Amino acid sequence: MQNIQYLTEASLKNLKIELATIRDKTIPDIARRIDEAKQQGDLSENAEYHQAREDMSWTQGRVKDLEQLLQNAEIIHKSANNDVVTIGCTVTVIVNGKTKDYTIVGPQEIDPVKGFISNESPLGQAFLRHEVKDKVEVITPAGKQVYEIIAIK
Repeated sequence: MQNIQYLTEASLKNLKIELATIRDKTIPDIARRIDEAKQQGDLSENAEYHQAREDMSWTQGRVKDLEQLLQNAEIIHKSANNDVVTIGCTVTVIVNGKTKDYTIVGPQEIDPVKGFISNESPLGQAFLRHEVKDKVEVITPAGKQVYEIIAIK
């Protein structure tokens, strides 16, 4: 069984666009570079050829990654029930006297600067299935932190 990859609709759309761009533009461009480098003769010392082959290898790996992501994608739908923390929720917490917002997303969409944390991260896992007023303890590199959930959106 494959791992479910939780994505927002926007992220799913962006990944599909990236895959189409790679297939329709990037791979043919790299193939042309390889062909042009082959026409130059001796391949053993042809840096352009070796770089193009390396680029093609990376690109083909990315295609496989994207195909697997898309095959196992599940769209995050915001729950109408804001009583319990689920994937897609924004959780407002108090930690160390400060109020912070965290949005629980799949690992493909994490952005700590924006407060997007993965459902697979220790903090994301700790929040899941908790309710407003719950206190959640998480072991961090700085030691044990207690987060009090004050709102779920």
